[in-house]
Amino acid sequence: MHQPRIGARVEYLQEERERINDSASLAETFPDLKSLSAMLAYFGPGGVTRHSEIKHTFNLAYAKSLFRFNCPNPECVGGNFDLSAELAQSVAGHCGTASGEARCQGWQSAATINRVPCGHILRYQLSLGY
Repeated sequence: MHQPRIGARVEYLQEERERINDSASLAETFPDLKSLSAMLAYFGPGGVTRHSEIKHTFNLAYAKSLFRFNCPNPECVGGNFDLSAELAQSVAGHCGTASGEARCQGWQSAATINRVPCGHILRYQLSLGY
């Protein structure tokens, strides 16, 4: 029986889901961390148009240490916003807050791989408690 080919985006998202599920919890990775919340604002590639904004408080026992967020572009291939290093650096320095901007490193769509970068932007503010 013929199996349909999985698209590049679906395959990438499956791999990312496995990486996340295989990572340790935030509580295991950062035992000193007692609370974590994030304000996330998603912008288009130009950085002007805001697509959405969310605030989230994480359950450290269940949230994973691979601290990444999906790109808001539904066609994006190979992109996301991985804030794992920023979180680790903030916890190591016992910072109460951390903020910054990350640009999606994926491709705009499956048809534009290696030609047109996605470029969506995530502006974030993390609040950490110890």
